[in-house]
Amino acid sequence: MDTVKEYSSIKITREGRTETSDPVIVEQSIELLINGMKLSSIVTTPEDHKELAVGYLLTEGVVESMNDILSVKEENGCVDVRVKSFERTDIMFEIRSAGIGVVRGNRDDGIRIPPGQRFSINTILNSLKFLYSETHDITRGAHTACLIDADGNLKYRALDVGRHNAIDKVVGAASLAGDDLSKMFLLSSGRQPAGMVMKAIRVGIPLVVSKAAPISSGIDCALRANLTLACFADKEKVKVFSCPERIIVKADE
Repeated sequence: MDTVKEYSSIKITREGRTETSDPVIVEQSIELLINGMKLSSIVTTPEDHKELAVGYLLTEGVVESMNDILSVKEENGCVDVRVKSFERTDIMFEIRSAGIGVVRGNRDDGIRIPPGQRFSINTILNSLKFLYSETHDITRGAHTACLIDADGNLKYRALDVGRHNAIDKVVGAASLAGDDLSKMFLLSSGRQPAGMVMKAIRVGIPLVVSKAAPISSGIDCALRANLTLACFADKEKVKVFSCPERIIVKADE
């Protein structure tokens, strides 16, 4: 299935009506199964569903690491992830600002990102070009997420109708490849409430950069977990709301 589909429309101005058409981003629903049991329905773009499923389970804390995942199979609109153990009674659903999240009791309490990996401000600002998407440019309906290493190399990039899904896709891709997420930063096109920030925290990403705004709950989570949250990013600056010491500026050199 294509990611973009052309739809007819009527352009109406003060002068009258004109028949036209517009490219629109396509979404579909997939079923996420754990050991054959339905966990969730996810509305997403028609691509990268295995990566999305794995990233979703990791960033929502349903599984702790790739060591818990035995296999991933996609068939007939379903992605079935086989895991070593899964206590269905330990799952509850949380309504958040954009969609449904999964939480498991208080297992997120006490998570802290260790100090260590740092990133140059020049690398961060130069990376914003990776957020550009031709699909979003023509449809205005897509979010982008990227994982970038300390040298500024784009490691993973994903596009989706949902900002949460885009993050899950890049995390899933990196995890399936066995990459170390603690050596990369996450670049996002979306706002940063707690639900978004916790995705990075759960998988050990030390820095989140967004061109959009933070939400108070996201800043609070970042402060508690020692994650660096940088928002309102453009080609000239970022505004850092937690742990600014992870970002190297010229004066530090």
